[in-house]
Amino acid sequence: MSGKDMSKDVLNTIKKKTGKNVSEKDIQKLASGVKPSTVHSERQLRQLIKQVSGMVNIPVSEATINDIVTAVQKSGVNPNSMESLMKLMMGKK
Repeated sequence: MSGKDMSKDVLNTIKKKTGKNVSEKDIQKLASGVKPSTVHSERQLRQLIKQVSGMVNIPVSEATINDIVTAVQKSGVNPNSMESLMKLMMGKK
């Protein structure tokens, strides 16, 4: 999957799931701060979830944050592969 296809898929998934339009620039700005260590640090992962929630202006409960953190940490996704992480988040195989 090319980077352009992935970008469009991500933006379309966000719009479909949230009903909100998020620009590619907004995603890139947020993603620029994500490092492989982010998925290993519960604190950083929680912060990222809250940033995404704020970007689309949709509140996320603490229980949902806990579920997301647990799912990401148990997934075994290689944090160096953003494509595999995005596929996990988008529900693709």
